[in-house]
Amino acid sequence: MTDLLYSEAESDLRAAVRALLADRAAPAALPARLEGTGPHDAALWRALAGDVGAAGLLVPEELGGQGAGPREAAVVLEELGRAVTPLPYLTSSVVATRTLLALAPAGGPPAGPAAGLLAELAAGRRTAVLALPLTTGPGAPEPGAPEPGSPTPTDPPPPAGHRPRTPAAETPAPHTIPAPAPAPIPAVADAVLADVLLVPRPDGLHAVDAADAEIRPLTPLDLTRPLAAVTVPADAAGTRLAEAAASRAAVREGLLAGAGLLASEQLGLAEWCLEESVRHTRTRHQFNRPVGSFQALKHRMAELWLEVTAARAAARNAADALATGSADAPLAVAVAQAYCSRVAVHAAEECVQLHGGTGMTWEHPAHVYLKRAKADQLAYGSAGHHKDTLAGLVGLPAPAGR
Repeated sequence: MTDLLYSEAESDLRAAVRALLADRAAPAALPARLEGTGPHDAALWRALAGDVGAAGLLVPEELGGQGAGPREAAVVLEELGRAVTPLPYLTSSVVATRTLLALAPAGGPPAGPAAGLLAELAAGRRTAVLALPLTTGPGAPEPGAPEPGSPTPTDPPPPAGHRPRTPAAETPAPHTIPAPAPAPIPAVADAVLADVLLVPRPDGLHAVDAADAEIRPLTPLDLTRPLAAVTVPADAAGTRLAEAAASRAAVREGLLAGAGLLASEQLGLAEWCLEESVRHTRTRHQFNRPVGSFQALKHRMAELWLEVTAARAAARNAADALATGSADAPLAVAVAQAYCSRVAVHAAEECVQLHGGTGMTWEHPAHVYLKRAKADQLAYGSAGHHKDTLAGLVGLPAPAGR
């Protein structure tokens, strides 16, 4: 039977990460940082990634990592969610890392350029992001996937001497038509912080230096997770890491891990919102009694506690399924994301409302949590996307003509 409880090692890891964030990234200071020099703290990233070793949790020891797994990475994300810490852990240490790990040959670690990049990521010396929109979920169409009806390597060749008929009106002009400029990839999370872009192309997966791409920052709802439009010039070939089929499989694996472990970040966010709401309603008095003693507020927080407890079960199950390589991992991830994204938003909304006028101010961090929760509703697939996935996996397709 699967044990979803936290191990002693996971509890120790949680304590180390929580102590670091309490000292260097207190939620109360976040609104001021968003207005000042920006939310990203390079020194904090070095401490978490290198000193604590969190960046290498998914990387095998032979490549310089910790040789742990998704359960341990989920613990780190719970704590990052509790503090809404603006660090590229999910995008670099989970999604990009898991994508690179999926390029490994059967029975061994990745080799070649992928292995070298993994070692750099594990040490925290570099960061990488998958150059896809943040809203791309597992199973969604990816750049490089063949179009329906397009020829594949298994299609039979045309007969000898066959020439396709070209209508006269469509005869190519004698002059050369320049190739169209590459379209920008919208809403790539943490691209402005990345050293390397993992770019899916029709011929495979390429590692491109971020300095060779055009990265245009966007203004996101959630200021703690920067978004950018990324344009990779055609002449920025970078290093080809895998051919097309292996690239598509690796990208799917990376997105699945991102969606599954995002649920742990959402769990941590919801926990903080619940705890902060309980704390505030205990100390805030009206009519000479704590407002938390009013039955209507008790019921709201009790309902929220039940939702957070269920979210913990769903998030832990997804992390464990990813860690064990279970065949049910896509099912567990779909359940976790469909549920935890809603719970995180509800918890953040209740936190804002139960704080009254204080919760509506910029100085209180409740609005930061609400914006992160709303943005996370779309990250790595919306709840609707995951519900459709879940319906397909269990054989309950949506009604025709929906």
